[in-house]
Amino acid sequence: MTDLLSVSPDKQAELLPFHAINEFMRNDFRLSVVRSTLTKLSTLPGSHRSMIDRLTRQFVRVPGFRNSDKAPAMVKAAPMAEAFEKSPDLVAAVLNAWAELHPELRKQVFDFLTARQWDLLPLDADRTKLPGFFIKWPKGGNFEELFKAFQEMFPDAKDNSDDVSLMIVWVGMRLPYQFEEEEKTASPEHEEAPSP
Repeated sequence: MTDLLSVSPDKQAELLPFHAINEFMRNDFRLSVVRSTLTKLSTLPGSHRSMIDRLTRQFVRVPGFRNSDKAPAMVKAAPMAEAFEKSPDLVAAVLNAWAELHPELRKQVFDFLTARQWDLLPLDADRTKLPGFFIKWPKGGNFEELFKAFQEMFPDAKDNSDDVSLMIVWVGMRLPYQFEEEEKTASPEHEEAPSP
């Protein structure tokens, strides 16, 4: 398996914690992702459910429930969306489950980014094991441009731009924090860490 974090001792990848994604998500979309993930969580393997239940007990407070994980999905969605803004572990678990619930989109986005020559982890890699998102955004477009190119590659896809953009971030493990120059620079794992 490709390991994007294998770097030489004198170099380090620049990463942002998972909850940094909230700077790029509208509140209504965050709530929609959390709600849709919670309502379909029972269809996923037990590992996804147990991780989200454990993090829910740890970070989510649902009024009227001693154990927040026992609250109905629609009741705990809003408190979980609030906790999503603060907990990198909860973000990783929810996005991992959300991506698992959209296997066709995940595969299409993987193929799309591969065609655009992004450096990617294998599709089946456990992205929750990373400490966060890489900050370097490959050249070739913002979310709007990428969505347009995605639609050209997959004209029959029914997914909206928010879902495609979120899947690009999750599959690519990158946030558009620093844009690469026109000439391709070193890949993220070989970039100098900033001086303290």
